[in-house]
Amino acid sequence: MTTDDIKNSIRNIPDFPMKGIQFKDITTAFKDGKMLHKIAEEMYELYKDKGITKVVGIESRGFIMGAILAEKLGAGFVPIRKKGKLPAETNTVSYEKEYGIDEIEMHKDALIPEDIVLIHDDILATGGTMLAAENLIKQFGIKELYIHFIMELDDLKGRELFENPERVESMIHF
Repeated sequence: MTTDDIKNSIRNIPDFPMKGIQFKDITTAFKDGKMLHKIAEEMYELYKDKGITKVVGIESRGFIMGAILAEKLGAGFVPIRKKGKLPAETNTVSYEKEYGIDEIEMHKDALIPEDIVLIHDDILATGGTMLAAENLIKQFGIKELYIHFIMELDDLKGRELFENPERVESMIHF
């Protein structure tokens, strides 16, 4: 099985969540055990030697592979959630995305300065969500940061937002 097989298993849904958006639905890849395993193995191979201590997953599809990868790496898992979903004291960041404005947050005690962090989400589109996540995580003064996506929509040029694009990895490009 190749990354092309994974790419071909991803369903396109036009005009979701609003007209003009071509939504890439990764759940069609996740429901296939072999595809899920392939995605996990590809991610593990990229990061197994980086000393990752925490994997941060972005709500909600970033939780799926983020938690799997954290377990495979022997690292902790930390969720970034939409505002109002976490029970303890949080740091919050607002950001703009292709179809509106949103806020994300994480617990104030989620990371420590010695952490080497991998942030994971399913897709890089305009980059707003991940840039907000990166800014949120930088507040902790961590040691090192990596960013991973399963898929990237190249035409939207979200990668250009990042200070260190060489630390941004995407498995599949559309």
